[in-house]
Amino acid sequence: MPLTRAQLATGSKDMETVAPAVDLVLGASACCLACVFTNPLEVVKTRLQLQGELQAPGTYHRPYRGLVASVAAVARTDGLCGLQKGLAASLLYQGLMNSVRFYCYSLACQAGLTQQPGGTVVAGAVAGALGAFVGSPAYLVKTQLQAQTVAGMAVGHQHHHQWLPEDSCLVALAGGMISSVAVVAAMTPFDVVSTRLYNQPVDGAGRGRLYRGLADCLVKIWRQEGPLALYKGLGPAYLRLGPHTILSLFLWDELRKLATQGQSQDT
Repeated sequence: MPLTRAQLATGSKDMETVAPAVDLVLGASACCLACVFTNPLEVVKTRLQLQGELQAPGTYHRPYRGLVASVAAVARTDGLCGLQKGLAASLLYQGLMNSVRFYCYSLACQAGLTQQPGGTVVAGAVAGALGAFVGSPAYLVKTQLQAQTVAGMAVGHQHHHQWLPEDSCLVALAGGMISSVAVVAAMTPFDVVSTRLYNQPVDGAGRGRLYRGLADCLVKIWRQEGPLALYKGLGPAYLRLGPHTILSLFLWDELRKLATQGQSQDT
């Protein structure tokens, strides 16, 4: 999807003042936030576009008739949450596509290409094409998820994805990895502090030579190393937490079974 006319017109003046890496984050974030509000319209659009696929007008059932009636039909059939079907895939699509679009266009602005005759058009077209190419797989998933509904309201082919079998251990692993995002975001700063406190040298009385306690350690790290230092080791912490949680619960359950069997044999 090419950049808008407004972006093309103002890009050379406004976008060159922002680093391409910053534009990548800002562009993707802005479009993802907008997607949360516009995704219901995307669901309705997908249903309307699939309705009557390869059938002559007037020969097929039309469960969706116009914007307002279609919104009501989706909400009635799939619930209000149905209006946000495929949201995760939509966010992934918007993030991938627009991070590439804004980054490439910002690079073009920084390199002065948009100052050349026709440069804004070429830069916008190339950036849009690259973004669409990168985001295409996520768009495929988004479309198939948004088309899914009950048989009476179904339009187009129904793919019926089931990402992971319900009895698979991968379900628990995936759940653990997803929930670990919130855990590591909240706990990593305190984990860094505890590591520093435990590892610091001590004087003859056993008092720490670098930090007086939790608050002092937090403040010193923030002031001298910057706030991002509180998230040192974030990657390994995240990758460890999910499998660790799953293994702990699995082994705990197995040990309980063994203990129960032992008790039953004793009786």
